[in-house]
Amino acid sequence: MTHASIAQLAAARADGAVVIDVREPGEYVGGHVPGAILMPMAQLPSRVAELDRTRPVWVICASGNRSQAMASYLAHAGFDARTVDGGTSEWIRSGHPVVTGLRADAA
Repeated sequence: MTHASIAQLAAARADGAVVIDVREPGEYVGGHVPGAILMPMAQLPSRVAELDRTRPVWVICASGNRSQAMASYLAHAGFDARTVDGGTSEWIRSGHPVVTGLRADAA
């Protein structure tokens, strides 16, 4: 598992990074990184087959605690997993765009 900064995530997103948001649906609806796929922490182990093992997976939560645990889980499962330090809270504080609602990206 690798630690990644908000700036690294922003650059990776521009290249089509796979971003997994492990927060709960209510948190995700309130605001998430554009394109982030909602995969709550409790569901991630049963949904791991949905992820492409050949691409890095960027894992984000509110502040970094849940994402660190889930990135570690994914790394042990053979993924190139990165936890985003500071999480969605830092993403928003840094002035990056946010999507609200259940859609991964804006309409």
